[in-house]
This record gives sequence, C-alpha cells and structure tokens, in this order.
Amino acid sequence: MALDDIAAGIRDGLAGKSFDGSLKFDCGTDGVIVLSEGSACTDDRETDCTLRLSAENLKKLLTGNLNPMTAVMMGKIKISGDMGVAMKLSKLIS
Repeated sequence: MALDDIAAGIRDGLAGKSFDGSLKFDCGTDGVIVLSEGSACTDDRETDCTLRLSAENLKKLLTGNLNPMTAVMMGKIKISGDMGVAMKLSKLIS
C-alpha cells in the first residue's frame, strides 16, 4: 500500500473530527504523510510534531495492530516536537 493510499484513508477517517495542530508521519525513503487543518497529504513541510516510523509500522498503527505507547517504548516510533499533538493523535485512531 502506497503512502498516497494511506493518506486517503486518513482523510476519510478525519472526516467530521477535529485535529488541532499539525503532525508528520516520516517514513524515511517511503515518504511522509502530513496531518494538518483536518486533512492529510504527502507534501513534506514543517509540522508541530513528527513521528518517525516505518511504512509497515504506520499501517499497523492506523489499523490498531500496534499500540502507540508500546511502539514508542520499543523504539518503533520516534517522536520529536510537541508531544501534546502526538497525544491528540492517539484519541483519533483509538
């Protein structure tokens, strides 16, 4: 599954939900997904918070097959920037 497809799924999931701030999923050479202003895109830009993880772990995270806190503790996700934004994300995907 390409990041464009994942971004489209996130856009669908964000419909009707509010998400304050901006967040980037940085999947390295696979690309990025930026959540901002109630939508998701694959254009790289500065965000309030960045989560670095593999595209595979991103898929697992978004489908509920990877616990975000466990993933951070195991080093599967690295967070930089505003932790408050990352915490809001967990409410969106739970």
